[in-house]
Amino acid sequence: MSKGKLLAASIVWLMILAVGVITWKVVFAPAVEVSRAEQERLAAEKARQEREAMLKRGGSASRYHTQVNLALDGFSGYAVLRSPEFAEALRKQGIKLDLVDDGADYPARLKSLKEGKTDLAVFTIDALVKTCAEEGDLPATIVALIDETVGADAIVAYKEVYPNVDALNDPETRFVLTPDSPSETLTRVVISRFQLDQLSADPLIKVADAAAVVDKYKASKPGDKLAYALWQPFVAQMLKNERTHVVVDSSRFPSAIVDVLVASDDFIAKNRETVLEVVKAYLTVNHQYRSDADRIQLVMEDAASLDAALTREEAAQLVEGVWWKNTQENLAHFGAKPEAKLPHLEDMIAGVTRVMLESGAIAADPTDGHPNYLYDDSVLKELIDFHPGDEAEKIRGAMMPKLTDKQWESLIPAGTARAPKLVFARGTARLTERSRVLLDDLAGTLQSTRYYVIVRGNASRQGDLEANQKLASQRAQEVERYLIEQGVDRDRLRAIGVQPSGDTSVSFVLGELAY
Repeated sequence: MSKGKLLAASIVWLMILAVGVITWKVVFAPAVEVSRAEQERLAAEKARQEREAMLKRGGSASRYHTQVNLALDGFSGYAVLRSPEFAEALRKQGIKLDLVDDGADYPARLKSLKEGKTDLAVFTIDALVKTCAEEGDLPATIVALIDETVGADAIVAYKEVYPNVDALNDPETRFVLTPDSPSETLTRVVISRFQLDQLSADPLIKVADAAAVVDKYKASKPGDKLAYALWQPFVAQMLKNERTHVVVDSSRFPSAIVDVLVASDDFIAKNRETVLEVVKAYLTVNHQYRSDADRIQLVMEDAASLDAALTREEAAQLVEGVWWKNTQENLAHFGAKPEAKLPHLEDMIAGVTRVMLESGAIAADPTDGHPNYLYDDSVLKELIDFHPGDEAEKIRGAMMPKLTDKQWESLIPAGTARAPKLVFARGTARLTERSRVLLDDLAGTLQSTRYYVIVRGNASRQGDLEANQKLASQRAQEVERYLIEQGVDRDRLRAIGVQPSGDTSVSFVLGELAY
C-alpha cells in the first residue's frame, strides 16, 4: 500500500471514530444517564414509601445496619461472647448479634459458614483443621484468638496404674474420651509427643461427653488399664478420689488447644469493617473481665444461664486453666509483635496439623502445606495501636523460669520424649547431617511443650569405660548446643552423660517441678 493510500485510510478511520464518539455523547449517553437517574429516583421513592408505611404502622428506622450470626457452643471459654457487654458494644456500632448454639457440631458449623447461614464462628484450631480436611475445602479464615487451655483439659488416672506418662506405654492402655473434643486433642498430642510406641493401633474409647467419661470411671476398678481425658469441672470431680491424679494436662503443651474466631471467606470479603468492629468489641469486653474475680463471676453467671451451674470453686479452677487471649497476645501470635516470642499462628496451625496427621485423625493436610491459608492477619494488624482500656496488658507464657542446680536434681521425670534415633560418627560426639535434620524437627516439637528437657547421652560399653562415659557426656552436650542454636530456650535444657549401657543414642526425658 502506498503512503498516500495509507494516509487516506487513517483519515477515514479517524472520521468514523469521531462520528461514533459524537453519536454516543448525543444519543446514548443521555439515555444511560436518564436511566441511572431514573433508577436512583425509583429507589428513593421506594425507600420513601417504605418509611411512610412504617410510620403508619407506628414503627421507625432500625438502629442496626448489620446483623451478625455467630455459631458457638456452651464452653465456658466463650462466656465473653455471650456476655451482655459484648452484645451492647456491638449494638453501639449498629451491629445486631445473633448467637447460634449448635452443640459443638463442628462439621455442621463449617457447612453453615460455607453456605452463608452464619457469618462468624468459634473453633479450636484442631477442629477447624479436621473439619476442613473432611470438607475438602477452606471456606473460613481465622481472624482472632479467643483463648488457650493451660490445664483445663487433663488426662486423669489411678496413681498406682499410671504414675507418669511413660507408664501409659502399654498395649492394654485405653483412653476414655469424648470424640472431636479438646480432650481428644490432648490425648493425641500426648501420643505424638511422648515415646508411646507400645500402644495398640486404636487405644481410644469414645463416649458421648465428659459426664459419660466420669460414668465410665465410676464403673471401673482401680486396676483397670484406663486413663480418662476430660475437662474442668469434671477433672476436679475425679480428683476428689485421693487415689487418682493428673498424669498430664494441657498446660504442658502451649498452643495445642486454642479457640479461635473465624469468619466465612464470603463475609469477610463483603463486610471487613464489621469483622473489625466485632474483634474490637470482643477484645474490649475481654479486657473488662481481666481480673480473676471478675472472670470467675462471669463464668458462674454464664454457666447458670445455660442451666449448668458451677460452684465458685469449680469456676475458679476453670478460670485458672484457661488463658483468654488479650489484644497484645493476639498481636504477638499474628506476627505483629515478634519481640514477644509467642508462637506465630502459622506455626501453631502447622504443629496441630502435624499431630493430627501423625495420630491418624486426618488423612491429609487440608492446607496442602500452607497453614497461612487458614488465617487473615490484616484485621489484627490494623489494631496495632488499639488499646481496649487504660491498664496495660501483659503477654503471658513466653518463657519458663530458670532452674537452680538443686531444682534440676529434684526434677520429676514426666516421660520420655518421642525422638528420632540420632547417628554419631563412630567413637565421636560429631553429629551427622542426617542427625542435624532430625534435630531440626525435634526442636520444633520441644518448643511446643512446657517441660524441662534432660538430654541423656549414652555410649558403648566396649573399651575404656571412663572414656566412654566422657563420650556420652560430649554427645549430650553437642545435642544440647545444636538445639539451642535452633531456638530451644537454653534454660530448659540440661545435658548429662549416663553410665554407658551399650546404646550409642541420645534420649530426651521431659521433667517438671514438684508441686
